[in-house]
Amino acid sequence: MTIGEAIRRIDDGVLMRCVFYVLLAASMTFLVIDVREITTANAEFPGFDPMHDDQPVLPPALTDGRPASPPVEPASPSEVLRKAMTFELKTGGVLMAEGTIDPGAAGRFAQEIEARGEYVKTVQLNSPGGSVDDAIAMSKLIREKKLQTRIASRGLCASSCPIVFSGGAERIAEKEAVIGVHQVFNGSRDRPSAEQAMSSAQSTTARVARHLEEMGIGSGLWLHALETPPDRLYYLSEKEMADFKLVTQPIRAARTGG
Repeated sequence: MTIGEAIRRIDDGVLMRCVFYVLLAASMTFLVIDVREITTANAEFPGFDPMHDDQPVLPPALTDGRPASPPVEPASPSEVLRKAMTFELKTGGVLMAEGTIDPGAAGRFAQEIEARGEYVKTVQLNSPGGSVDDAIAMSKLIREKKLQTRIASRGLCASSCPIVFSGGAERIAEKEAVIGVHQVFNGSRDRPSAEQAMSSAQSTTARVARHLEEMGIGSGLWLHALETPPDRLYYLSEKEMADFKLVTQPIRAARTGG
């Protein structure tokens, strides 16, 4: 049997996963360099945290061929996005999850779901991201409960928020929803060494990649995140949302009610 024949016999899914992990390994090489640069920058600017400073809506990644800005400006003011995530039940079984995913947000979310029982059908997100651990926990609970996730027109879902969004049994983004990704980073005020930051980033990157694969999201989404520094965002086009299977329905106009 020739090498070409052997490759053709490999299951397409297996082959795609192999390609993904090769690309992931290559991206991690550059992430190591980025982590060292970020750690040095943090030493010069103590307390720097692009998620909780004055710009919850981060500037776009400087990538050739990408838009110079988000498709639209998010509707919510910065002070709303910077606050710790809150949950509010709306009509039609919609649970609004708005604000930064702070450590502990997943616990409050679980309590809210437990208290509301079967009434919650949709989790609507408007968040600049935050704690990756909490985002993964929220995403898993959403999938376990078979809830829908939604991002409204001019709503923001950035950084770790798309991890939460990925948990939806159905995932809907309205036209002009703003979705962006970037590298994970240490958001605490304690500054780790370069080695500690690199180890943490590698571990978190692996957990996020595995979770997104389990949720059925295309690997290209996380590769864009790995390529984008934490003080920027890679804003997804409607085509990319569909290509990466981040949305399960075509992008549609804003709802007129509910």
